[in-house]
Amino acid sequence: MSENPNTLTKETLDRLVAELEDLTTRGRIEIASAIETARALGDLSENGDYHAAKDSQGKMEARIRQLQALLKTAEVVDASRGSDGTVRHGVVVALRYEGDDDDDVQRYFVGSIEERGDLPVASPSSPLGQALLGRSAGEVIDYAAPGGTLRVTLVAVEG
Repeated sequence: MSENPNTLTKETLDRLVAELEDLTTRGRIEIASAIETARALGDLSENGDYHAAKDSQGKMEARIRQLQALLKTAEVVDASRGSDGTVRHGVVVALRYEGDDDDDVQRYFVGSIEERGDLPVASPSSPLGQALLGRSAGEVIDYAAPGGTLRVTLVAVEG
């Protein structure tokens, strides 16, 4: 079973490596301390602090596993390459879905969910992301979505 690479910018890769390092060192120490403090309060069956600390520990360990898996297959892409007007990792696209009004445009960031800001993400491995890669503004694109085939017009490529 081959793993799909996770394409990330260098900045995002560095940020995720730092987050993993922080969680596996400082984060684990703080959670262990919180659990120990809560355990000292007595009866664990009715100890809300203990259960909250254990819940936090579970969420943190899940994030650590997620980061480890993501970084294991990370592939760095250069999002600063010269803009030739085509869709690539790291750009923002403006799309108009078939049947929508001319001024009803949706904007998406093309890249990893870990890089998203305020915009929804179109992952390069998703049906929409795959259909957009290499395309230019003005093109009409059909792609297979879970609910059926959708048609979008690529209004603009930013960045």
